[in-house]
Amino acid sequence: MTAQEPLITLSDAHVVHKARSGGLFSRDRVYALTGADLEISAGETVGVVGESGCGKSTLAKVLVGVQRPTSGTVAFRGRDLWTMSAGERRAAVGSSTGMIFQDPSTALNRRLSVRQILRDPLDVHRRGTPEQREERVRELMSLVGLPKVLAEALPAQLSGGQRQRVAIARALALEPELVVADEPTSALDVSVRAQILNLLLDLKERLGLALLFVSHDIQTVRRMSDRVVTMYLGRIVEEAPADEGLDRARHPYTRALFSATPGLLDPIDPIPLVGPVPSATRPPSGCPFRTRCWRADAQCADGMPEFTGASDGHRFRCHHPVDDGQSTHELVTQAASAATETAAATAIKESR
Repeated sequence: MTAQEPLITLSDAHVVHKARSGGLFSRDRVYALTGADLEISAGETVGVVGESGCGKSTLAKVLVGVQRPTSGTVAFRGRDLWTMSAGERRAAVGSSTGMIFQDPSTALNRRLSVRQILRDPLDVHRRGTPEQREERVRELMSLVGLPKVLAEALPAQLSGGQRQRVAIARALALEPELVVADEPTSALDVSVRAQILNLLLDLKERLGLALLFVSHDIQTVRRMSDRVVTMYLGRIVEEAPADEGLDRARHPYTRALFSATPGLLDPIDPIPLVGPVPSATRPPSGCPFRTRCWRADAQCADGMPEFTGASDGHRFRCHHPVDDGQSTHELVTQAASAATETAAATAIKESR
C-alpha cells in the first residue's frame, strides 16, 4: 500500500433500519446513515462530532464491518468488504481493525479475567504459539499501563479507567492498522478522562495507528484529530482540518456546535437553534438542518447541496454557507434576530 492510498474508503454508504411504529404490522424506516463518503489514511486521526443520534456510532460500525450498509461500499485497502467471503472479511477486518466501545463495563465479559480477555482475540485468530500468546498478553498490559498483578482480576474488580485500559489493550491485541474509538471516555469520571485520552494519543504515535475518534465533545475531538467530520441526522455535512480556527467553519451547524463549547479565554453566547432535532424516520426534504437553521430558505428545501471545496481538505454541504472568517458573535446576533422574527410571524399567524 502506498502512502497516498486510503486505508479504508466509504462511498455513498446508506444504512436504513426498519423500526416498529404504532401498529403491529406497521414499520417505519430509520435513516441512520445517508450518502456517507469518507477516506481514512494510514496513521491519521479523523474525529467525528455531532449531537446524539446523528449517526456517529453507525458510521463507526460500518467502517469496521460490524454493520453492513444498506447500499454503498466499504473498501479496505481497495477491496470491498461485503464482496469478500465471511472468512476473508473476518481475517481482513478482524485482524486489521480494533474497536473501543463507549462503556467498558458492558464491553468486557465480566466472567473472564483480564488475561483471558486479552488472549481471546489471539486464540480466535490463532496468533503464535500458546507461549507467545501469553507473552503478548504481558506486552499489552505493559503497553496500556496495567500492573501485572491485575492479570487474573475480573472486570468488576477494576476501576473504570482500568477497565477502559483493558478494552484498549484488547483492541490492540492483533496489531491493527485502524482503531475506532466510539465515545471512549464518556462513561468515565472526569479525573480519568485525560489519562485515557493521553494514552490514546501516545499509542497512536508509538504504533503509527489510524484512529477514528467519535465524540460529542468537539474540543476533545479537535485536540485528538487531524481532520474533523461533522454529522447531522445521518449525513456528513462538513469536513475540515482540526487545526483550523473556529471562524473557519463554513456550515452553520458546525458553527453552532463550536459555539456551544467555547474556550474559557474567549467566552461567547452559543448560537441559538430553534426547534427540536427532526426525526430520523421522517427527515426533512433537502438539507436536513434547514428546519433549525437561521439561514435557510426555499432553496434548502428543494435538495441537498453537493460538497463545496476540498482543495485544502475543507469541504462542506450548504446552499448558504457562513463566510470564511465571519465572527461567531455576529452569527449569534443573526440567529437570535431570525428566531425573533420567526416567533413573531408564528404569533401573528396563530392569532388570525
